Amino acid sequence: MSHPLRREMLRYLGEHGAATSTTLAEALDENTGTTSYHLRVLADAGVIEEVPGRAHGRERWWRAIPTDLREPDYGSLSLPERAALDEWRAQQIPGELALVNRFIRDFRKHRNWAKAYRVGGYYTAEDLDALFADFGELISKYGHSREDAPPGAKPMQLRMFYIPDDPDNQD
Repeated sequence: MSHPLRREMLRYLGEHGAATSTTLAEALDENTGTTSYHLRVLADAGVIEEVPGRAHGRERWWRAIPTDLREPDYGSLSLPERAALDEWRAQQIPGELALVNRFIRDFRKHRNWAKAYRVGGYYTAEDLDALFADFGELISKYGHSREDAPPGAKPMQLRMFYIPDDPDNQD
């Protein structure tokens, strides 16, 4: 997921639906060998799948599948895995900040399609683990793929994060 082209390919599949390596190569200004390779990597990672019944000869169609992209527990990672996650997070910052700024700027014009929920309180680490797991289950329960979305559904961006109110608390 830390490779920029793979992220762009996933974004394209999420926004436009199923595509071939040729379609992706043209849309992302890459060559088909490169997109074919990265499609196989994404398929091996379980975030895309081949569209059943749509292949014609060597042409294979791929689609994004609903995937839990929850970050792993940082403390359980090896040093190289931590470095890869840190690199991935750093690459996400500009897009995440742009999303927050767009929310602040535009939320009023989206009426019922944009809402915020903020809360403070006292939680144990176990409470937060349970909350995080429940959030993931709710996302899965109510979310749809592009192919199975009901009429009126819109592509949405949802985030959940939490952090201690005390910036000096490193525990």
